[in-house]
Amino acid sequence: MRPLTPRRISWICAGLAAILFVIVVFSLKVGAYPIAVVDVAKTLVRGAIGHWNSIPSSDRLIVFGLRLPRIALGVLVGAALSVSGASFQALLRNPLADPYVLGVSSGAALGAIISLAWLPHAAWTMQALAFVGALLTITAVYFLGRRGGQLDSTTLLLAGIIAASFLSALIMFLMTTVSGRDLRGMAFWLMGDLATPATVPLSFLFIVLLIGIGAIYTTASDLNLILTGEREAHHLGVNVARVKLVVYVGASLLTGLAVSVSGAIGYVGLLIPHVIRMCFGSDYRLLIPASALGGAIAVTLADTLARTIVAPTELPVGAMTAAIGAPVFIYLLRRRLA
Repeated sequence: MRPLTPRRISWICAGLAAILFVIVVFSLKVGAYPIAVVDVAKTLVRGAIGHWNSIPSSDRLIVFGLRLPRIALGVLVGAALSVSGASFQALLRNPLADPYVLGVSSGAALGAIISLAWLPHAAWTMQALAFVGALLTITAVYFLGRRGGQLDSTTLLLAGIIAASFLSALIMFLMTTVSGRDLRGMAFWLMGDLATPATVPLSFLFIVLLIGIGAIYTTASDLNLILTGEREAHHLGVNVARVKLVVYVGASLLTGLAVSVSGAIGYVGLLIPHVIRMCFGSDYRLLIPASALGGAIAVTLADTLARTIVAPTELPVGAMTAAIGAPVFIYLLRRRLA
């Protein structure tokens, strides 16, 4: 394996960004109303320079009103889930850890169901209460996962599993009180869905994403040392307690943010970090930004397939990631064991 230099990190991330750009253009092109690539390019350029009147109304509505916001949301969600998965795998030193292992998605789902049950006509409250539910779960698991005044990986994992189990029981109980129409919408949300526009500006989500990923990236070198063992890392001068706190809070907030606007999209946070490790190594200086781009690519592509494979009917994007992710993960597992 070639030594990891800043230049190599930049080239790999640039290559992944180019792939993401191609996927975004393809996603803008296809759908129930297909648009030629040339028309997509013209629409984007004219919109960027402010010549809105020169864009056909149908192309303007489809590209800027429907597809581009949905693609942007998928990019943000995919990046957040993938970075969270890579972070939790390091924090818990468990290759099977994913963004939902600590019960964050269950807390968000509980908040969303409470919104549907008692505030069904206030659209913005579903995502707001979902984020509040995720935040409360993060806080509860944090305090339950402490031992001796510090975060303990094993205790944290057990606390997350217990919290997820308890919250899932509450969810099953409350779902019996939701009407049939809302129940279908809740089922789509639980499987992961990007069809509902985010009630908060995408620019705000982007800023929070950058802050969360940036905070985790500051611990990249320390995470490389912690993976060799916490005691060894401590002897090498790593403040293990601080690194654990930063990674836990950053990854949990990214997960809560993603789940609150899209539901629980599975396999992205579990599978993408493994693929990046197999392709480029396990150095977190590269793994974190590469996972963000890889997750964005995966969710954008999965959502494109979800809304086109049986068009005009749309499938939940979470069902698509699970249908693709499970066989791919089994293949990678068998390849690793061979």
